[in-house]
Amino acid sequence: SPMADTAPNSPQGAGAVQFMMANKLDTAMWLSRLFTVYCSALFVLPLLGLHEAASFYQRALLANALTSALRLHQRLPHFQLSLSRAFLAQALLEDSCHYLLYSLIFVNSYPVTMSIFPILLFSLLHVATYTKKLLDAKGSNSLPLLRSVLDKLSANQQNILKFIACNEIFLMPATVFMLFSGQGSLLQPFIYYRFLTLRYSSRRNPYCRTLFNELRIVVEHIIMKPACPLFVRRLCLQSIAFISRLAPTV
Repeated sequence: SPMADTAPNSPQGAGAVQFMMANKLDTAMWLSRLFTVYCSALFVLPLLGLHEAASFYQRALLANALTSALRLHQRLPHFQLSLSRAFLAQALLEDSCHYLLYSLIFVNSYPVTMSIFPILLFSLLHVATYTKKLLDAKGSNSLPLLRSVLDKLSANQQNILKFIACNEIFLMPATVFMLFSGQGSLLQPFIYYRFLTLRYSSRRNPYCRTLFNELRIVVEHIIMKPACPLFVRRLCLQSIAFISRLAPTV
């Protein structure tokens, strides 16, 4: 390991540098995710003005697209220029491919705050994981305050992933609303629907599927109460049936 190769009298942090050099692709993704977090934060909290905020929105999505492309290359190193149907099918199973598509959907659209939270939070979680590895390479007791912050972030990972899934779901009606308000394109809701079906079918991240089920249970519980008007109940049941038909088979 990098720690074992570091002599006891070597400069502090040499183990972390060796670790970064030994994992160049992971380090590149760590840096691009840090940049995504930085740009996303400046968009959500527009300290430099609204005009600058819009440019940070685009930069955050482009940085996320770069991270997703690097991660996809890591998962599928034998990239095929021919882009055969089998290779595309394999790529579409990867979460990194989903978020590469996500970045392309929103990068040239009207800035939507909801769309920035998934990439901000995913980047934060991955940055925390890799930073802890760097701290371990530097020394088991290095920067205890930063470690405690990273541990708290990791402890809330499940809640963060649920919040991301919630964002993914409610962005679907948001894209439709943007279309009717003149801030979105005609293709955006259809492409986003494709993204959402990929998230629903994800093998590595079941939270989108879980949230759909939980939302359905909550809505059915509310509309079955006697106080709920009959037309609202019928409308909700029809909506649930329609959404269920659109859901891909898993």
